[in-house]
Amino acid sequence: MGATSATEFTVGVSRDFLDADGRNVWGDIRLGELDAAGIDWHYLPRDTGELLGKDVDGLDAVLFAGPAVTARTFEGAGRPPLLFARFGVGYDTVDLGACTRNGALVTITPDGARRPVATAALTLLLAVLHNVTAKDRLVREGRWAEKEQWMGLGLTGRRVGLIGLGNTARDLVGLLRPFEADIVAYDPYCPPEVASGLGVRLADVDTVMAEADAVIVMCALTEETRHLVDARRMSLMKPTAVLLNVARGPIVDEAALIEALRVRRIRGAGLDVFESEPPALDNPLLGMDNVVLSPHALAWTDEMSAGNGGSAVRAVLEVAAGRVPPFVVNRDVVDSPRLIGRLAELTARHGTPAGAGA
Repeated sequence: MGATSATEFTVGVSRDFLDADGRNVWGDIRLGELDAAGIDWHYLPRDTGELLGKDVDGLDAVLFAGPAVTARTFEGAGRPPLLFARFGVGYDTVDLGACTRNGALVTITPDGARRPVATAALTLLLAVLHNVTAKDRLVREGRWAEKEQWMGLGLTGRRVGLIGLGNTARDLVGLLRPFEADIVAYDPYCPPEVASGLGVRLADVDTVMAEADAVIVMCALTEETRHLVDARRMSLMKPTAVLLNVARGPIVDEAALIEALRVRRIRGAGLDVFESEPPALDNPLLGMDNVVLSPHALAWTDEMSAGNGGSAVRAVLEVAAGRVPPFVVNRDVVDSPRLIGRLAELTARHGTPAGAGA
């Protein structure tokens, strides 16, 4: 990391990337590309669940994973960052309105997360269908003879229902092709021609829930999708069907899911996310054999680290050159005079066309 000067572009990296010994738990997230570009960067001094004005004041950009970005992030920050580059695709803890009002771009990393999350979804699907958790326990607990009780389901020719048909789900569609799965999806924002080109049939959410042998939640968490998968919709599922969530916990009504699993209304579930993370130790899900669980880390691989990190770093480098990066989620800010003025300053410094790359 270079020495700081008044003319340098300065980046803060959230401290939740580090373990107690100061090592980046994600491994190589491509921060070396900032060094190679002569960008001054440092880890933020505080490990915090919410970025405050004192944490970000004077920074040009923040590359972050876990901390929330709220209205308080801008309070007391005389010179708030131009960019909040999220390491990941979720932004439910980011106050987009506050960022837009303060002329700050928010980016995510769909290009980096797409394949790792799609692969994780396929992994979880196969684990649930093959009763991996239950069979693992049989061996560990000396219950080998009970294996006949845990015959799995093959994926080939099954109907897979997707709640959300964004980039990651579309990647999963490709991974499912060798299994000759029939795919039906709910996504009111997906153009019909895109779904048709993928060989996916679009339907309303109730139809997806009722027809699928496996329902996989892959949509973003919004007020529209909170508890989208509730008790009524779970009651529509086949008793042989399974439910997976690799998106955000609150999209599924967890209490309703626990009840559906308890009375065997559905066959099983696979969860990489929970309504409350981490789940309480007395959460009934933790004791169920027909559930495969992961601590919101199933896609946590070196591929994910490099992909998310590289995408976030590229967003930083674009802004440092005075350009609007790809994958901005608060697009309204692009026309903000405050943002345009600060980008123009960077453009003058680097001699690049203002707004190029938008």
